[in-house]
Amino acid sequence: MDIHELTLLTDLYELTMMQGYFKCQNDETVIFDVFYRENPSGSSYAITCGLAQMIDYIKNLSFSYEDIDYLRSLHIFDEDFLEYLAGYHFTGDIYAIPEGSIVFPMEPLVKVKAPMMEAQLIETAILNIINHQSLIATKASRVVYAAGGSGVMEFGLRRAQGSDAGTYGARAAVIGGCDGTSNVLAGKMFDIPVLGTHAHSWIMSFEDEYTAFRTYANFYPDTCLLLVDTYDTLRSGVPNAIRVFQELHDAGKKPKTYGIRLDSGDLAYLTKKARKMLDEAGFQDAIISASGDLDENLIASLRHQGAPITSWGVGTKLITSSDWPAFGGVYKLAASKKNGETEFTPKIKISENPAKITNPGDKTIYRIYDKTTGKIRGDLICLTTETYDPACDLTIFDPLATWKKSTITGGSYELRELLIPIFVKGQCVYELPSVMETRSYCQEELNTLWDESRRLLNPQNVYVDLSEPLYQLKNQLLDQKHKTTEGRNK
Repeated sequence: MDIHELTLLTDLYELTMMQGYFKCQNDETVIFDVFYRENPSGSSYAITCGLAQMIDYIKNLSFSYEDIDYLRSLHIFDEDFLEYLAGYHFTGDIYAIPEGSIVFPMEPLVKVKAPMMEAQLIETAILNIINHQSLIATKASRVVYAAGGSGVMEFGLRRAQGSDAGTYGARAAVIGGCDGTSNVLAGKMFDIPVLGTHAHSWIMSFEDEYTAFRTYANFYPDTCLLLVDTYDTLRSGVPNAIRVFQELHDAGKKPKTYGIRLDSGDLAYLTKKARKMLDEAGFQDAIISASGDLDENLIASLRHQGAPITSWGVGTKLITSSDWPAFGGVYKLAASKKNGETEFTPKIKISENPAKITNPGDKTIYRIYDKTTGKIRGDLICLTTETYDPACDLTIFDPLATWKKSTITGGSYELRELLIPIFVKGQCVYELPSVMETRSYCQEELNTLWDESRRLLNPQNVYVDLSEPLYQLKNQLLDQKHKTTEGRNK
């Protein structure tokens, strides 16, 4: 999908609400927060991703003549509102946590500060972009962690839910830690490594397996990775691969990368046997790559069983995040102010489910690091008017268990503000790093997590707490809402 043609990538109710605001002459400036409530796939963290595409979307957001004609044909919108849309462009401010950052539930990943109609229009597209790419980046980081440092290739294009999901998902997977992708379009668009071998059909198109392997090796002597499970892995595939490797060796050809790939069968048993056969033939440095419905749990199990796999091709379960198919990010109103007012009025959404009660006001986030280890101690959501001195004690409050609070001793911690300006008065002020630079940054971020928070099963959660002023504001608004409700019910 062309990023320049996404203006109508929105839910109808965004436009009907916009027209309502237009008719009511709503001149409010508002603040919306993008956040999520639960980490995906049983993780203790997520990786925020999609900022680059969000920037492209905002930069190119305008209604074409065709867009206006289509909206007119719906017989919902008045001509004065359509005339407003024809001249629409974004004039507000956007703050975001940089792509590749470790993030946690309830903290704003993106903060939009703009006139109400402008902020309302962009809700759906921002959520669509951030939710999908953050989901896949997080899943990829778990898969790479399970692989223990051995290479992971993203192989999921043919199983992705559409071309956009496959292409932008490949980008997110590389940011999350994958070495590259099989998706050639993603390689071209984002300047990321493209990787791959050959399919079973290559083998089957020749009269015999050996001839197929030899022909492939002649064409691609520098990257000779042979798929050995078309007929019989141990009695045919591996022996024929060894024969071809020996011929390359005898001819004085030393591939930069060579080895075998298995896509089926008992991968633990077969790779152990194959490793022994390769080693005995003198090819101790040959790669053994595995693919076939892998995910982080199966990879961890195979490594626990001692499978000598040095490279992993992960497709369906990564690109679809099959165990957790939606990220669940939301876009909630946090504050507003009318034209002429200097201060924002905080807004709060109340729910019978405490986890769905929002944090009000104009907020920012500070990450708290242990000064000795550099590891994350927690995140602090606070009001933008607050300032902190790491030399002083810091008291923070649990957002749900309101009786809980803790104090961090001054001098034992360091702070870093996470939200940075992306757009100011409609102009982009952020310089995007490359995808591979973002990948490197993401690995640095992951290294700030404690080992206990990275484990795949029952990880230790990282706390996201509120500052005392935000804690007091939230409880003040809750009390006001409860009193108003009780008064109405009398």
